[in-house]
This record gives sequence, structure tokens and C-alpha cells, in this order.
Amino acid sequence: MSLFQWSPDLSVNITEIDQQHKKLIDLINLLHDSMRMGKGKDVIAKVLKDLTDYTVYHFGTEERLFAKYGYAESARHKKEHDDLTKQVIDLKTKYESGQATITVEVMTFLKDWLNNHIKQSDKKYSAFLNSKGVN
Repeated sequence: MSLFQWSPDLSVNITEIDQQHKKLIDLINLLHDSMRMGKGKDVIAKVLKDLTDYTVYHFGTEERLFAKYGYAESARHKKEHDDLTKQVIDLKTKYESGQATITVEVMTFLKDWLNNHIKQSDKKYSAFLNSKGVN
């Protein structure tokens, strides 16, 4: 069973961003499933790397749209992105060096962070970007 499911209340009404959010959910679920099934360190490390890389890519997409259309909350939003990116890269580094494990608490943190970030922060830019013709 998946840890996190896409639902319509997560939509920001921008197709590209919604697709990227779905991909992030899929990667979180894959990481969770790999952990639960006791997959080897190499498998979990690859999934964690993919999640890290895709998170950076996704945040870049949002930030490019903010810059292009002059989103007023861009700096605050980017700080949230930077904070999570630092945490995930730190987790990945610690995992790869054997200093950390992927636990239920880590998975819950990732799920809750993405869910809350979409519903609280991302929803704020939705109407603004939609008004600029970004759908």
C-alpha cells in the first residue's frame, strides 16, 4: 500500500507542476516501499538520489516561473525549497555513509512536508500564475 496518494485537492491547476508533484509522490512511495521490503542499501540509495535530484529539478521549475512572472512571495517560497533541499541532501549523504537509516519517521516527514507544502505554499502561487496564463 502506498504511503502517499495523489488527490485532486493537491492540484495547483498547472499541468506541468501537478505532473511533477505526482512524480515526487511516486518517488516517496518507491522509497517507502523499498524500505519496507528490506531492499538493499544500493537500491535505497539510488531511489533516494532520484528523489533528491527530482526535488531539485521540480523546485527549479517553480522558481523559473516565479522569476518569469514576478511572483511576490518568491523569496519566502525559495527559502522553503532551500531548507528542504538541504535536509534531503544531508539525509542522502548520511545514509550513503552509514550514519543514518531510512525510517518510518523519515518517510512520514517527507510525505507530510510535501503534502503541507503543496496545500499551503504552492496553492498560494496557483491563482497568481493562472492569472498570467500558466495552466
